[in-house]
Amino acid sequence: MEQRYHPELVEPKWQAYWKKNQVFKVTEDSSKEKYYLLEMFPYPSGKIHIGHVRNYTIGDVVVRYKRMKGFNVIHPMGWDAFGMPAENAAIDNNTHPAAWTYDNIRAMREQLKRMGFSYDWDREIATCRPEYYKWEQWLFLKMLEKGMAYRKESYVNWCEKCQTVLANEQVEQDKCWRCSQTVHQKKLWQWFFKITDYARDLLVHCDELPGWPDKVTVMQKNWIGRSVGSELKFKIDGRNDDITVFTTRPDTVFGATFMCIAPEHPMVESLSKGTSKEAEVAAFVQKVSSQERSAEGLEKYEKEGVFTGAFCINPATLEKIPVYTANFVLMGYGTGAIMSVPAGDQRDFDFARKYGLEIRVVVQPEGENFDGNTMKEAYTGEGLMVNSGEFNGLDSKKAMDAITGWLEKKGRGKKTVSYRLRDWGISRQRYWGAPIPVIHCPDCGVVPVPEADLPIKLPEDANLLEKGGSPLPGLDYFAKATCPECGRKDAKRDTDTMDTFVESSWYYLRYCSPRYDGGMFDPEAVKYWAPVDQYIGGVEHAVLHLLYSRYFMRVLNTLGMIDFKEPFTRLLTQGMVCKETMTCPEHGYLYPEEAVRNDEGKLSCTRCKSHVEVGRVIKMSKSKKNVVDPNELLEKYGADVTRLFSLFAAPPERDLEWSEDGVEGSNRFVNRVFRLALECMEKFNNTMFATGAFTGSAFELESAKAKELYIKANQTIKKVTDDIDKSFHFNTAISAVMELVNALYAIDLDSADDELKKVILFSLENIILLLSPILPHFCEELFEKLGKKGSILEQPWPEYREDCLETDEVLVVVQVNGKLRSKFTIGAQTNEAKIKETALADKKIKKHIGDKDPKKVIIIRKKQTLVNIVV
Repeated sequence: MEQRYHPELVEPKWQAYWKKNQVFKVTEDSSKEKYYLLEMFPYPSGKIHIGHVRNYTIGDVVVRYKRMKGFNVIHPMGWDAFGMPAENAAIDNNTHPAAWTYDNIRAMREQLKRMGFSYDWDREIATCRPEYYKWEQWLFLKMLEKGMAYRKESYVNWCEKCQTVLANEQVEQDKCWRCSQTVHQKKLWQWFFKITDYARDLLVHCDELPGWPDKVTVMQKNWIGRSVGSELKFKIDGRNDDITVFTTRPDTVFGATFMCIAPEHPMVESLSKGTSKEAEVAAFVQKVSSQERSAEGLEKYEKEGVFTGAFCINPATLEKIPVYTANFVLMGYGTGAIMSVPAGDQRDFDFARKYGLEIRVVVQPEGENFDGNTMKEAYTGEGLMVNSGEFNGLDSKKAMDAITGWLEKKGRGKKTVSYRLRDWGISRQRYWGAPIPVIHCPDCGVVPVPEADLPIKLPEDANLLEKGGSPLPGLDYFAKATCPECGRKDAKRDTDTMDTFVESSWYYLRYCSPRYDGGMFDPEAVKYWAPVDQYIGGVEHAVLHLLYSRYFMRVLNTLGMIDFKEPFTRLLTQGMVCKETMTCPEHGYLYPEEAVRNDEGKLSCTRCKSHVEVGRVIKMSKSKKNVVDPNELLEKYGADVTRLFSLFAAPPERDLEWSEDGVEGSNRFVNRVFRLALECMEKFNNTMFATGAFTGSAFELESAKAKELYIKANQTIKKVTDDIDKSFHFNTAISAVMELVNALYAIDLDSADDELKKVILFSLENIILLLSPILPHFCEELFEKLGKKGSILEQPWPEYREDCLETDEVLVVVQVNGKLRSKFTIGAQTNEAKIKETALADKKIKKHIGDKDPKKVIIIRKKQTLVNIVV
């Protein structure tokens, strides 16, 4: 009898079967309840990594389970193919992004198929294909028409290495999210989507996402950042214009002795123009543009500013106060301008002291008498109003509404709500992206491209420039255009491309009808399939992809294209895959295969024989070289063992620590089940398989062994079902199956009677069914060997019997003076007197009691019975 499972033979066989029989192909079926599961689609880097394997295995198990439960399941796959990663990689490898991307898609598609993932490949999409991005160009035109998209000149986050603009959400601790280079400010004309129109709705509905992890909704709430306060108008002296500020402390407005605005504020240049400060202000703005511009980054620099040469009018005191531009004011907070109250804010206090500006006390605790000239620090608390006109003596908290109402009557302020969220800048000065469908005409200005001209195709034969700059402005055949309105021949096409997150904000709807050519999607298909029931991906996308996707659904809802607002009903954010690092004193970080054990059993470098130091267990990273190539695992163990380990090592939401021993253990388990199945087939006659397994009630069984095993099998079915259905805790589900396998191994098959054999067959068949979502190739093979026809995926999920979950025996735990000393089982209906008698007669208990008479015997009966003997 063959003792070893051969994945290299079995896995290709069943992959070919699935493909030939289109097992994973799905269409709308109104007679079935739909289930839409989706993992975040990958950027085609050329290789799947072990994080992909874990992520996609989690999804595949749920998909296969739901199919067996009778759902009509859609499980698509595609490629997030546009953007800087592909472009940068192509430059590094001296190739073209198009060639790089399409080659990588082919390679990764084969890798995913080799893993046995149950994707409907007929629904495959790639966002770099014109038939895909045509429809986001179409949506851009609709948004432009409705005022949801606009263009303005503004300071933006600029990455010099990537040669492009970054959205606020793509700047992480002042670094580019892709290349980690420091981001600077640069003034450019940019296209924006008005995500701020939906700030309130996005925030409110964070509390209506019960299927999302709290950590994600909290991150989104913080990013949207709602603040209640007042909007105050400071009239610019000598001009018919205002500087608007947002403040949460309107009670302190009488103490505003100067104004500070961000260097990126659109008014900075005009305020200083024609004054003696113009050159100084320009130099300061240029200097600040190279600094880190975030709340965290500001702490690295000394607080400094420059007088703009302009004054504004305090709306409460009507005094002229100077306007400064200062490096501690950020355009991304409030309005980019703050009324500076040095007596009530430490930052303003330090600035006032540095530049000799007045510090006027307006709030102080009762019984105190602060003097701005002698104060050592700002007072930021509540108190009584002073130096505040008619509001003197009023509690500062009450003064907030009173002063706001007073200013509102005078037309100088109002109560309002402010959000931290800023409009989404989508322009990118890179080549590999979807072209923005507008034309710039000297006479007509910005002109939308006619819908009939879509898609505006990206030229895939363009040669890239050094440093990653876009070649599009220099391609006359692309950039030169005729104005659709007036016919001028010297119009110019917009040569920016859209942020790659635009593509990923709606791709899940395109999967519903990927070949539909009448719009972004077939409305009827989306009505059936959407929204996504279960989405799986990394928490790092909380304020990027996940927020943008929620925004896009609101746009489509506003346009009347869909009847829902939330794209994903449930969200699972899987943990990272981690492994220890290995370092050599001469060669630095080493790949796992570069560290081998020497004769002394210690790790040494294969290149120089130096001692290798094992570091902390951290997230797998190419830069740290603590990575495992899934291809090597597939060659050595096959897909199913790799899948099993990735699920068994940790719950999906927790980090997984990579372990070679763990993979070996998974391999041993698979072969253990294989040997068990073959042994049963060898020792059970054909009649046994023909008549089938026992499926009645446990109480119909005569043998205690058969009854015990049957109850164990039913308990296992319930445990696995609950763990997959309710919590995705595949590790505990697998553990339950392992226990059932152990129970079968404890039985001598040669001495088993027919009744027991029928229960063994029931257990074995259900082990195969329960493991089939996790080990699909392996279980298909065993299912076939058992004489079954078709795919195991077409079988219904096992059902457990409610009347077979409890044994008619209970466990009795016996303690002596509170310490565990013995255990035994006894009939569930046994009375307490018999339990006490049995406990005292137990050999282990007699050893601990000796000749002493028990003072007390306490019996507590619950799921298990506790006997505590006090001597």
